[in-house]
Amino acid sequence: MRHLAAFAGVGGCAGCTGAAPSALGADDSRSDAGASGATLDAGAVTSLLFAVIGDSRPATVDDTAGYPSDVVTRLYADVQALNPRPSFVVSTGDYLFASAQRAGEPSQAGPQLDMYMQARARFAGPLFPAMGNHECTGATNSNCGPGAAAGVTANYAAFLAKLIAPLGLSVPYYTIDVAAADASWTAKFVVIAANAWSSAQASWLDAALARPTTYTFVVRHEPASATTAPGVLPSEAILAKHPYTLALVGHSHTYAHSAEAPREVLVGNGGAPLTSKTYGFARFAQRADGAIVVDMLDWQTVAPDPSFHFVVNAQGAQAP
Repeated sequence: MRHLAAFAGVGGCAGCTGAAPSALGADDSRSDAGASGATLDAGAVTSLLFAVIGDSRPATVDDTAGYPSDVVTRLYADVQALNPRPSFVVSTGDYLFASAQRAGEPSQAGPQLDMYMQARARFAGPLFPAMGNHECTGATNSNCGPGAAAGVTANYAAFLAKLIAPLGLSVPYYTIDVAAADASWTAKFVVIAANAWSSAQASWLDAALARPTTYTFVVRHEPASATTAPGVLPSEAILAKHPYTLALVGHSHTYAHSAEAPREVLVGNGGAPLTSKTYGFARFAQRADGAIVVDMLDWQTVAPDPSFHFVVNAQGAQAP
C-alpha cells in the first residue's frame, strides 16, 4: 500500500491529515501480481464523511453537445459548499455515452470525459471512480480489458487514461484505505469493475474483503439485480463470504434504498436521464457513536429527501 499525494489531476484530500503521500501504481488486471490488487491510502480524517455521485452520461450516444455539464457541475459545487465538507467523492460509473470504437480510433469518449472532469473540478477533494458498462461498450453484459471479450475499446482506454491513471493506477478495480486520526476506527472502500471482470479481479476482491476494517464499503456500478453484467454474480458470491457495511451502486437513473436489499444503496441520479425522482448526491456521515447516517441531497436546494434518510452501524444493520 502506498500513500496518495495531490491526486494529480484529481484534487487534494480535503479533510485528510498526515504526511504527504506518493501515488500508487498497479499491475495489469490479468497478471498474477494483479490478484493482489492496488490499495490507495487516503490518510487520516477526524470523521468519516464522503459523498456519492452516480450516472452522469448524456441521453443519447455520441451527443457530446448534450452532455449534462450543468447538472454535474452543480452537484460537485454543492459537495464543495457543504459544511463540513466531505473528504472525497465516490462515483458509481457511467460518465460517457459514446460509440465503442477500438482504442485509437476517433471517439467521443475522450471529449465527454473531459467535460466530466471539468465539471468535477468544482470539488477540490479527490474523486474515486467506479467503472460502468458505458466505460466498456455500453452494453450491460460487456466485458473490457486485455483478453476480455470486448477487448480494449476507446471508451475503456479513455476511462483508464482520464479517471484511473491520475490516481496512479492502471486497472479499474482498487481499494481505498481511510483511518481515524485518533486510530479509533478504520475503513476501506473496495471498488469493483464488473465490466472488466477477470479471475485476477476475483482473487483480488476475495483478499481485499478478507482484510479486517471497522467499515467496509463496496462500490460497483451495477446492483445485484443486474445479473447479466459479467462481474455481478461472481462478486456477489464473494461478498456473501465476508462482512461489509454497505454496497454503493448505480446503473439505474434514480436513487433507492429498500428493505429487500438493506445493505445496497443505489445512487444513479448524477445527470443521466432520470427514470424517477430528481438529480442529487448522497451524503454518508459518521455519527459520534460510529453509526453511518445516509441522506440524499437535492442538486438545486441541497435539501435532504426525508424518505431516503437512514442509519446503519458498521456491520450494515439498521441503527436508531
